[in-house]
Amino acid sequence: MVFAITLHEAAHGYVARLLGDNTAYMMGRVSFNPMRHIDPFGTIVIPLVLYFLTSGAFLFGYAKPVPVTFRNLRNPRWGSLWVALAGPGCNFVQALIWGFVSIGLAALAIDEPFFTRMAGAGVGVNLVLAVLNLFPLPPLDGGRVLAALLPPKQSIALSRLEPYGFFIVLALVATGLLTKLWLRPLVSAGYAVVTAILTPFASLF
Repeated sequence: MVFAITLHEAAHGYVARLLGDNTAYMMGRVSFNPMRHIDPFGTIVIPLVLYFLTSGAFLFGYAKPVPVTFRNLRNPRWGSLWVALAGPGCNFVQALIWGFVSIGLAALAIDEPFFTRMAGAGVGVNLVLAVLNLFPLPPLDGGRVLAALLPPKQSIALSRLEPYGFFIVLALVATGLLTKLWLRPLVSAGYAVVTAILTPFASLF
């Protein structure tokens, strides 16, 4: 999970730099070093709370948000959308990579449980992170995507929810609503897409 969220945050900073904002780059946050991204609350406390709330059925964490000065983007509105999508997009690519690792293990007849479980977990964790971050509530990436798509008045109203966003998400997780109505169906769809992409390659072996 730490590796997945590290690349997730680095992707935000990298795309922001491509689109005109060097804030994250200048602060050393476009980095694969997990220590630059770890947030004590989001990387340690939140996963522990969710582990006990869901009896280990659901685990999620986040790193320190990468600083982005949206007004520096060449097109602040649409630039913020692409910066937000970069994180979940990176997680989906990581899920595909772990899927290819699974294919490679099978092709080499490596059935060591540690490696096969790690590859399977890599796919699952990254799909969950991608889907959860796309939930349309700020400060999650999906909230920023929705804010970019809404008219200015509605976008400002949505942005006012940002200070309470994670607490709302935790409440939805605790009640099971987020898992039932958002995570389960969309993660299943993600698995279907990953399987569709990987199947032609798996058939070669």
